[in-house]
Amino acid sequence: MNDTIHPWRTDPALSGRFHPEHPDDLQVIAHEGGPRLTEALPELVWVRVTGKRAGAYEGTLLNQPHQLQSLRLNDSILFLPANAGNQPFMVTEKYLSERNDWYLQPCDKCGMPDLFDAPSDLQAKIFPNIPADAKVEAFTSFCPVCGGVQVVSSELIED
Repeated sequence: MNDTIHPWRTDPALSGRFHPEHPDDLQVIAHEGGPRLTEALPELVWVRVTGKRAGAYEGTLLNQPHQLQSLRLNDSILFLPANAGNQPFMVTEKYLSERNDWYLQPCDKCGMPDLFDAPSDLQAKIFPNIPADAKVEAFTSFCPVCGGVQVVSSELIED
């Protein structure tokens, strides 16, 4: 098939990640949230890429996750490619809708450039007693991949 119909096949961020015999299949980190919101560990699953939606790739789970209770074989998920050192990872529409409103410093250990959770969900967990009209300007989170530290801020923090 024509790669213009399947733009993920030529996306440099996904290059080299596809199964050699199945050009639309790759492994994605699936999860039920990051370490602050769940005890379920993320796991790699095979996904067949089917398109793009909401600023992410969309795909179908090709295997049943072993420990993730909320995901099933043939479920449709959204995912983003990661940086060179990390696997593509599952995202939610809520995360995608909030991610451009925040600056995220990549993990200080592995360089993971994103979170598994929407910033508003993390804020609610980290600051459960904050007044409704208060504005959180920055907070830290644990990297969902390696446990390192990520800084999430409402404004760009210069080094």
